[in-house]
Amino acid sequence: MTRTIRIGTRASKLATAQTGLVARTLEEAGQSVEIVPVSTPGDRSSAPISEIGVGVFTSALREALSAGQVDVAVHSYKDLPTAPVPGITLAAVPERADPRDVIITNGERMLAELPPGSRIGTGSPRRAAQLRALGLGHELVAVRGNLDTRLGKLGDEVDAVLLAKAGLQRTGREQLVTETIDPLQVVPAPAQGALAVETRSDDVDIEHLVHSLVDDEATRAAATAERAVLSELEAGCTAPVGALADVVDDLDDNGSPVTRLSLRAVAAAGMDPDPGGVPEILRVSGVAEMVEADSLGRQLATELLELGAGALSGP
Repeated sequence: MTRTIRIGTRASKLATAQTGLVARTLEEAGQSVEIVPVSTPGDRSSAPISEIGVGVFTSALREALSAGQVDVAVHSYKDLPTAPVPGITLAAVPERADPRDVIITNGERMLAELPPGSRIGTGSPRRAAQLRALGLGHELVAVRGNLDTRLGKLGDEVDAVLLAKAGLQRTGREQLVTETIDPLQVVPAPAQGALAVETRSDDVDIEHLVHSLVDDEATRAAATAERAVLSELEAGCTAPVGALADVVDDLDDNGSPVTRLSLRAVAAAGMDPDPGGVPEILRVSGVAEMVEADSLGRQLATELLELGAGALSGP
């Protein structure tokens, strides 16, 4: 293809680093690429995401894509609303970075070594609910902003910050990590560490090109299962819901090796658990064939609803 592929991205350091990964993949395959920064409402506001709305980081990119200002849009997959947008296709989900959460502390103390009353900064209800459920007596402090903003609060405002490991890896700051949190303690956000690469549905040539060069089948299946949990719960990307899928080796009924998808999901039993209390965390898990990723996620969401996660659903 001789045309230059215009890739839309948020202008933040993390977003441009993520978009650069996709751009390099296309360039290495001989494609001409131009990166086009797009300003979003989320970049212009310091208010909590719960106040400024789900999709605040993605709507402007999608509008630029639909308007033909860019040919491709690259998102952090976990930021995308679960409802599809007419005219836009998920062309590719690249290979995922580490989906786990990490903690960065003063004095290099691990999470369990932080004394009760220590202030931990996070803007995520999911992280806050699961940390409180550990019963360690920490104080959760709401922080929002880009990586530099949140890291800048360490010391003066908080004793530790909880972040996604993938963002630190992609911006060359993994050395700051004090501890990588075991997903058995804090289950990551659905599709955390994954990217979503969207194209216009009527631009079939670009869609097929991006899919063939960028898409990773295993990551797409895992992210599909995780986001199906959110979709079935009718919960937004800021809800206290975690989900993590892994591709695992298994045996079929005849004893032959097969690849399957293992998924676990959690939800806090209530939309806004008491900040001073210890919320109940509902946990479910299951295994299915790779092609059943969406139905597996919806099945586990139904189990969460039956356990009492109904308060997560919006009006």
